[in-house]
Amino acid sequence: MIRIKGLYKDWKEFSLKNIDLEIKEGEYFVILGPTGAGKTLALEMIAGFHSPDKGEIWIGGQNLTDAPPEDRNIGFIYQDYSLFPHLDVKENVEFGLKLKNVSKDKIEEKTRDIMELLGISHLSHRQPSTLSGGEQQKVAIARAMVVNPRVLLLDEPLSALDSKTQDRLRDELKQLSEKQGLTMIHVTHDRVEAMALGDRIGVLMDGKLRQVGTPQQIFHRPLNEEIASFVGIDNIYEGESRIENGIARINLGELEIEAITGKEGKVKLCVRPEEITILRKGSRSSARNLFEGRVVRVSERYPLMKLTIDAGKEFQAVITKKSFLELNLKEGSRVYVSFKASSVHVL
Repeated sequence: MIRIKGLYKDWKEFSLKNIDLEIKEGEYFVILGPTGAGKTLALEMIAGFHSPDKGEIWIGGQNLTDAPPEDRNIGFIYQDYSLFPHLDVKENVEFGLKLKNVSKDKIEEKTRDIMELLGISHLSHRQPSTLSGGEQQKVAIARAMVVNPRVLLLDEPLSALDSKTQDRLRDELKQLSEKQGLTMIHVTHDRVEAMALGDRIGVLMDGKLRQVGTPQQIFHRPLNEEIASFVGIDNIYEGESRIENGIARINLGELEIEAITGKEGKVKLCVRPEEITILRKGSRSSARNLFEGRVVRVSERYPLMKLTIDAGKEFQAVITKKSFLELNLKEGSRVYVSFKASSVHVL
């Protein structure tokens, strides 16, 4: 559906640099990156709000690099919803159809259908100022979708909502994408959001597309240390790798970690905190990596507990509150850190 080739745009303080990307029809694609990475600017380039200095944007097999936004058949939803305050909900949803001079009967039919699909029919005559954040976002989605866009662009659409509403709308956006077969590009800095929604994810940092892949590839097999750190891998170490009997033994100085890799010599490795199991003395583990240590820090990240364990190297681990209580853990507790060789990713 979308092909971006060698896209480059230079602003005074920032530039998007040689972005190449293909997005399939019906795909839910997430652009993930920190604040200031250029995510919104990339989205606005696809929408046609800015012209590139170099490169091409193809949509539906057409080169639309220089086409104005109104000729691209794209829906755009900003994080602040941008609803018209002087129009009620129904009038907001109808707005794009009226601009296109659609017949009155067709406007009524399409508006009714999209509002029923999104469960906002009962809000029809309410003013935007009287709606909750989640309701406003649904109205914005309805207004964008009612004109049957080929592509729907969403710029941080959930960032202003409370966590419960975010959870609900994430589920609804995913279901909407699957039901409608709509190509969606969703920009966010939220890792949970990206993992939950994306069929594939593109990591954008400093104006460059650093990695594109499935959520599993991005979060468990990052290409470099910078991406690993951004996607929440706290355990990153340098070591010397040697292969013995098909298993890599990586010497970190204070301890040796086993991994499944063909890389030898100086390497960096990482282990996600949730891949680490915490055991008390006397427990058994079949994992190749097992190290005794001491809990040096505990912090609650509801519904999880984050532990820092000194086992020669500091390991960050997350466990459920239930497991934390069952293991009777506290700062100073002696524990074992355990993880599989297959859980170790060598950069």
